[in-house]
Amino acid sequence: MDYRSEDILPYISTDSIIFGLDNGKLKVLLIKRAIEPSAGSWALPGGFVLNQEDLDMSARRTLQNMTGMTNMFMEQVYTFGQVNRFPGRRVVTVTYYSLINYTLENLKAGPDASAIHWFDIAEVPELVFDHRHILDTTLNFLRAKVRTEPIGFELLPQKFTLTELQGLYEAVLGTVFDTRNFRKKILKMNLLMPLDETQVGVAHRAARLYSFNKETYLKLKDKGFTFEL
Repeated sequence: MDYRSEDILPYISTDSIIFGLDNGKLKVLLIKRAIEPSAGSWALPGGFVLNQEDLDMSARRTLQNMTGMTNMFMEQVYTFGQVNRFPGRRVVTVTYYSLINYTLENLKAGPDASAIHWFDIAEVPELVFDHRHILDTTLNFLRAKVRTEPIGFELLPQKFTLTELQGLYEAVLGTVFDTRNFRKKILKMNLLMPLDETQVGVAHRAARLYSFNKETYLKLKDKGFTFEL
């Protein structure tokens, strides 16, 4: 097929859907655009891929610039390339999602944004372009993934209670578990390490703290273990 050089797609971007957990609520990090098109509108963090970058590098650069974090869970989700998804030019975007410990520290809006803010997943404002479709697609991907892989622990601190763990899964999946059954099932997997520590600074009876044993999970996975919640 004959084609001209100007017919080749010149614009590739990455968009990052960054999830965090705050007091039992799943949140997503959004920016307010400071540039046209759609200046003043809320959007997913993202940017164009530079010549010297591969896709993962571009997504990690965006995340580091906005959160100050360099070592976080990140996974590619999907590529969105509808012809008219971006006004004025043809842009194909590769999306990634990240799970990070919720933080208000080190957040930076970046040069193309006037604000950066965490939103409850149930209270997301109107988003630019096709970003709402991207967010919904990624959230569905996360909900399926969190049931079959222990990625949810990325949203928790290293030491957590069983109540916090249950709250995490309820927030992500938008459901309510029976506490007794949830704890029985999660403890039976033998992926949690009970610590000789309890909560501090709480008004109620302090609960025992646990940590996720990633090494044990990887060994069990090699033997055919399947995480299923």
